[in-house]
Amino acid sequence: MVEKSEPEDFPDEDPLEGGVYLDSSALAKLYVTEVETEDLESFLVGRTDLMISDLCITEVISAVARRRREGALDAKQANEIRRAILDDAKSASFRRLDLTPAVHREAERMLLSSQSVALRTLDALHVAIALSGPAVRLITFDDRMKAAAAVQGLEIVEL
Repeated sequence: MVEKSEPEDFPDEDPLEGGVYLDSSALAKLYVTEVETEDLESFLVGRTDLMISDLCITEVISAVARRRREGALDAKQANEIRRAILDDAKSASFRRLDLTPAVHREAERMLLSSQSVALRTLDALHVAIALSGPAVRLITFDDRMKAAAAVQGLEIVEL
Protein backbone atom coordinates (compact mmCIF):
# COMPACT_ATOMS: atom_id res chain seq x y z
CA MET A 1 0.00 0.00 0.00
CA VAL A 2 2.99 2.24 -0.43
CA GLU A 3 2.14 4.64 -3.22
CA LYS A 4 4.69 5.74 -5.78
CA SER A 5 4.38 9.46 -6.31
CA GLU A 6 6.43 12.60 -6.05
CA PRO A 7 8.57 12.53 -2.90
CA GLU A 8 8.13 15.16 -0.26
CA ASP A 9 11.16 17.18 0.73
CA PHE A 10 13.30 14.96 2.94
CA PRO A 11 16.77 16.43 2.80
CA ASP A 12 18.45 13.45 4.44
CA GLU A 13 17.26 10.97 1.80
CA ASP A 14 20.12 9.71 -0.28
CA PRO A 15 19.32 6.29 -1.79
CA LEU A 16 22.92 5.96 -2.98
CA GLU A 17 24.09 5.80 0.62
CA GLY A 18 21.79 2.98 1.70
CA GLY A 19 18.16 2.51 2.40
CA VAL A 20 15.47 2.52 5.01
CA TYR A 21 14.47 -0.75 6.67
CA LEU A 22 10.93 -1.01 8.03
CA ASP A 23 10.44 -3.46 10.87
CA SER A 24 7.12 -5.16 11.51
CA SER A 25 5.85 -2.42 13.85
CA ALA A 26 6.22 0.05 10.97
CA LEU A 27 5.02 -2.24 8.19
CA ALA A 28 1.85 -3.10 10.12
CA LYS A 29 0.83 0.55 10.27
CA LEU A 30 0.57 0.62 6.48
CA TYR A 31 -2.22 -1.98 6.55
CA VAL A 32 -3.96 -1.43 9.87
CA THR A 33 -4.52 2.25 10.65
CA GLU A 34 -2.94 3.44 13.87
CA VAL A 35 -2.04 6.83 15.32
CA GLU A 36 1.32 6.97 13.48
CA THR A 37 0.02 5.76 10.10
CA GLU A 38 -0.42 9.18 8.49
CA ASP A 39 3.06 10.41 9.43
CA LEU A 40 4.60 7.14 8.29
CA GLU A 41 2.81 7.22 4.94
CA SER A 42 3.88 10.84 4.41
CA PHE A 43 7.49 9.90 5.01
CA LEU A 44 7.35 6.90 2.66
CA VAL A 45 5.64 8.53 -0.32
CA GLY A 46 7.89 8.46 -3.36
CA ARG A 47 10.81 6.75 -1.65
CA THR A 48 12.66 4.14 -3.66
CA ASP A 49 15.01 2.96 -0.92
CA LEU A 50 12.59 0.97 1.27
CA MET A 51 13.50 -2.47 2.58
CA ILE A 52 11.52 -5.16 4.37
CA SER A 53 11.99 -8.86 5.07
CA ASP A 54 9.84 -11.95 5.09
CA LEU A 55 10.28 -11.87 8.87
CA CYS A 56 8.39 -8.53 8.86
CA ILE A 57 5.64 -10.00 6.73
CA THR A 58 5.19 -13.01 9.02
CA GLU A 59 5.13 -10.84 12.13
CA VAL A 60 2.53 -8.50 10.61
CA ILE A 61 0.36 -11.45 9.58
CA SER A 62 0.67 -12.73 13.16
CA ALA A 63 -0.53 -9.36 14.48
CA VAL A 64 -3.43 -9.40 12.00
CA ALA A 65 -4.36 -12.92 13.16
CA ARG A 66 -4.31 -11.72 16.79
CA ARG A 67 -6.65 -8.83 15.92
CA ARG A 68 -8.95 -11.29 14.16
CA ARG A 69 -9.02 -13.57 17.23
CA GLU A 70 -9.77 -10.53 19.40
CA GLY A 71 -12.66 -9.53 17.12
CA ALA A 72 -11.11 -6.30 15.82
CA LEU A 73 -10.98 -7.77 12.28
CA ASP A 74 -13.12 -10.39 10.59
CA ALA A 75 -11.70 -13.22 8.48
CA LYS A 76 -12.36 -11.39 5.21
CA GLN A 77 -10.53 -8.26 6.39
CA ALA A 78 -7.61 -10.33 7.69
CA ASN A 79 -7.26 -12.16 4.37
CA GLU A 80 -7.49 -8.90 2.41
CA ILE A 81 -4.69 -7.42 4.51
CA ARG A 82 -2.58 -10.54 3.98
CA ARG A 83 -3.10 -10.37 0.21
CA ALA A 84 -2.25 -6.66 0.15
CA ILE A 85 0.97 -7.20 2.11
CA LEU A 86 2.06 -10.07 -0.13
CA ASP A 87 1.19 -8.13 -3.30
CA ASP A 88 3.15 -5.10 -2.10
CA ALA A 89 6.08 -7.30 -1.12
CA LYS A 90 6.21 -8.67 -4.68
CA SER A 91 5.96 -5.20 -6.22
CA ALA A 92 8.68 -2.63 -6.63
CA SER A 93 7.50 -0.82 -3.48
CA PHE A 94 10.05 -2.64 -1.32
CA ARG A 95 13.35 -4.39 -1.65
CA ARG A 96 13.03 -7.70 0.19
CA LEU A 97 15.98 -8.76 2.30
CA ASP A 98 16.68 -12.40 3.08
CA LEU A 99 17.07 -14.06 6.43
CA THR A 100 20.26 -15.98 5.65
CA PRO A 101 22.59 -18.03 7.85
CA ALA A 102 24.98 -15.03 7.84
CA VAL A 103 22.17 -12.81 9.19
CA HIS A 104 21.54 -15.35 11.96
CA ARG A 105 25.24 -15.35 12.88
CA GLU A 106 25.27 -11.53 13.00
CA ALA A 107 22.16 -11.52 15.21
CA GLU A 108 23.80 -14.08 17.51
CA ARG A 109 26.93 -11.90 17.71
CA MET A 110 24.75 -8.94 18.70
CA LEU A 111 22.91 -10.97 21.32
CA LEU A 112 26.16 -12.13 22.91
CA SER A 113 27.82 -8.71 22.81
CA SER A 114 24.88 -6.65 24.02
CA GLN A 115 25.41 -5.46 27.57
CA SER A 116 23.64 -2.11 27.67
CA VAL A 117 20.50 -3.06 25.72
CA ALA A 118 18.12 -5.88 26.63
CA LEU A 119 18.20 -7.25 23.09
CA ARG A 120 15.47 -9.67 22.07
CA THR A 121 15.88 -12.36 19.41
CA LEU A 122 13.55 -10.88 16.82
CA ASP A 123 14.99 -7.39 17.35
CA ALA A 124 18.50 -8.76 16.76
CA LEU A 125 17.31 -10.51 13.60
CA HIS A 126 15.65 -7.34 12.26
CA VAL A 127 18.75 -5.24 12.94
CA ALA A 128 21.00 -7.86 11.33
CA ILE A 129 18.71 -8.06 8.30
CA ALA A 130 18.73 -4.27 7.97
CA LEU A 131 22.52 -4.17 8.11
CA SER A 132 22.72 -6.88 5.44
CA GLY A 133 20.71 -4.65 3.04
CA PRO A 134 22.58 -2.41 3.62
CA ALA A 135 20.17 -0.07 5.32
CA VAL A 136 21.49 3.03 7.02
CA ARG A 137 18.14 4.01 8.56
CA LEU A 138 15.50 2.03 10.40
CA ILE A 139 11.86 2.77 11.09
CA THR A 140 10.48 1.07 14.15
CA PHE A 141 7.96 2.02 16.81
CA ASP A 142 9.61 -0.27 19.36
CA ASP A 143 11.86 1.52 21.85
CA ARG A 144 14.08 -1.48 22.59
CA MET A 145 14.70 -2.09 18.90
CA LYS A 146 15.53 1.60 18.46
CA ALA A 147 18.19 1.31 21.15
CA ALA A 148 19.63 -1.90 19.70
CA ALA A 149 19.71 -0.49 16.16
CA ALA A 150 21.39 2.72 17.31
CA VAL A 151 24.11 0.71 19.07
CA GLN A 152 24.76 -1.04 15.75
CA GLY A 153 25.09 2.28 13.93
CA LEU A 154 21.70 2.52 12.25
CA GLU A 155 20.05 5.94 12.13
CA ILE A 156 16.56 5.83 13.64
CA VAL A 157 13.87 7.62 11.67
CA GLU A 158 11.65 9.38 14.21
CA LEU A 159 8.16 10.16 12.97
